[in-house]
Amino acid sequence: MLFSHIQSHASNHVALRSGDREITYGTLLREIDEYCTLLSGVDVLGLALDNTIDWILWDLAALKSGTVCVPIPPFFTRQQINHTIAQAGITHMASPAGVNATGQAASSAIPQGTAKITFTSGTTGTPKGVCLPASAMENVARSIHTMLGEDFAGTHVCVLPLAILLENVAGVYSGLMAGCTIVLAPLGDFGANYSGLHHQLKQNAATSAILVPELMRTLLLQVIKLGPLPDLKFLAIGGSRVDPHLVKQARTLGLPVYEGYGLSECASVVSMNVPGKDRIGTTGGLLPHVQATITDGEIVIHHPGFLGYLGETTPDRHLTGDLGHIDEDGFVHVTGRRKNVLITSMGRNISPEWPESVLLAQPGIYQAVVYGDGDPHLSALITPTGPHADVTASVANANTALPDYARIKHIRIVAPFTVENGCLTGTGRPRRKTILEQFASPFSVKEPPMNFYDRLVADTASARADLYRVPQLVDGLQGHISRTTYVAYLTEAYHHVKHTVPFLMAMGSRLPDEKRWLHKAIIEYLEEEEGHEEWILNDIAAAGGDREGARKATPNLETQVMIAYNYDYITRKNPVGFLGMVFMLESTSTQIASMGADAVMSGLDLPKSAFTYLFSHGSLDIEHMKFFEKTVNQITAPADQAAIIDVATNTFRLFANLFGAIPHQSEVLDVA
Repeated sequence: MLFSHIQSHASNHVALRSGDREITYGTLLREIDEYCTLLSGVDVLGLALDNTIDWILWDLAALKSGTVCVPIPPFFTRQQINHTIAQAGITHMASPAGVNATGQAASSAIPQGTAKITFTSGTTGTPKGVCLPASAMENVARSIHTMLGEDFAGTHVCVLPLAILLENVAGVYSGLMAGCTIVLAPLGDFGANYSGLHHQLKQNAATSAILVPELMRTLLLQVIKLGPLPDLKFLAIGGSRVDPHLVKQARTLGLPVYEGYGLSECASVVSMNVPGKDRIGTTGGLLPHVQATITDGEIVIHHPGFLGYLGETTPDRHLTGDLGHIDEDGFVHVTGRRKNVLITSMGRNISPEWPESVLLAQPGIYQAVVYGDGDPHLSALITPTGPHADVTASVANANTALPDYARIKHIRIVAPFTVENGCLTGTGRPRRKTILEQFASPFSVKEPPMNFYDRLVADTASARADLYRVPQLVDGLQGHISRTTYVAYLTEAYHHVKHTVPFLMAMGSRLPDEKRWLHKAIIEYLEEEEGHEEWILNDIAAAGGDREGARKATPNLETQVMIAYNYDYITRKNPVGFLGMVFMLESTSTQIASMGADAVMSGLDLPKSAFTYLFSHGSLDIEHMKFFEKTVNQITAPADQAAIIDVATNTFRLFANLFGAIPHQSEVLDVA
């Protein structure tokens, strides 16, 4: 079936590309046949190559010649590799130089008809061999091709190791059936922690790729910083639960993310969302050849297609261990793993994947593992996205989306979970037992100290999140704004920034004697902020705008309201409250100023001289925030603390209104 599809495509169309090497569809079958001759006398072929054309040629040659193929993932330890070789009885290993004998005999436990044995480490350290016939893999590839159709046949870049079925079957096999160009790059080309993922996708004009959730979060941050990937049409994501808000955020940034669900025992994909049949929050509809039911809350696959685990008999159904349901429209909902369910001391049953997915949708959280079996409250081990990430605020914001019994009450910041330290499987799933043994000793998890700065961050999390969802700001971070819109933003910025020094002077003049110690901080801010409004006017001129016209313009009502609110609060309520406005502006700058400047500068092809205000604040305000944190933590009066939180919360919302008032429809027309 697969080979007949390969033969049907245009002979001059490129099938495989890696660096300067290309193989067209017209020559692919001939290349495969040449590799088949090298497999004469080979019973079980081990594949321990990097993501190269040779990997695919050996794999397809094994499939065509009836040779059992055993891919060996690059993340396996030496012990796991030795176990795999011994269990499967790998007789030969493929290398760039050819095929070498191992001196072993094929395992007698391999079921008749096995084409591939995929060893999955799962959540334990000992790999388990899943025996698959060719028909199971081809059924998955054909179903994916059927669901996506011909419109999505373009350039597929292999991001995951080819030894993972998701890339091998759902990526390569279905891509070749559809007539895609499969692009391969050694995994090292993606850089440490996939730092070069954006570059690889953009350089190769990728129209499709497959990611696990951790890599999607990585790509999301890269798109915010480096700009959009307009060629992408289909970005599949699977491997573990994904929070719907994360999918929505990705799509807002132009990433066509579609969640799916799969199992090694089913030759990878079981269900998937596709354009035209898509429901965020689900793993999509079942593939045409898949039959599934729900038994006692568990997803059960009937006639899964695999021949059993190495040495075991063929099952007629597979209990997945995944909890979920299938709705009336046929969309599959996966809610967690049966064995991971936590039972709190209050008697609540909670799948940790649920609160974890909500945590992982927050901008400050890179990794999270939730636990608390037998405890009154849940705890979380968290890896931040960076040194300045607001983890406390992120957890607080996540908790607003969770019921009380599923909220995180205790957190601990930990080092990243990786395959190398034994905390992740090769597909990015957490090894919970290992993680908890390493990081969650009974004495290590404590309520984080809630100084006033931490409380300020936490109490304003919701308002800050609302600001980051404003379409104008989202588009700006992607570089999807016109020059007119950028100048309009700078004009409004000029009219509120020119009040910063008067704001600070008004605050200082109204402080009572017992708070005069704040004058030192005010003086430092005054020295830093003096003249910044002129930088903005210079940027307007460098961007082709009317410098003096902007100076004389009447600011939008929303800008006027934000200015008036702060003067009113300083003069009529509590001058200390203005520190809330300082917090809003500087925390926003550290998060978005430099990113936005890079994206807009690239998108509009403007000189760096048009971005002095944004670039300066992106770097300056990181130091300002350290100074600010030290300052506000010295404020102990409850009334003053409440005033700062009040102003910060309200100015986040007023600043969102300021952005929202900048014309948005016209910028789309201008860009077009």
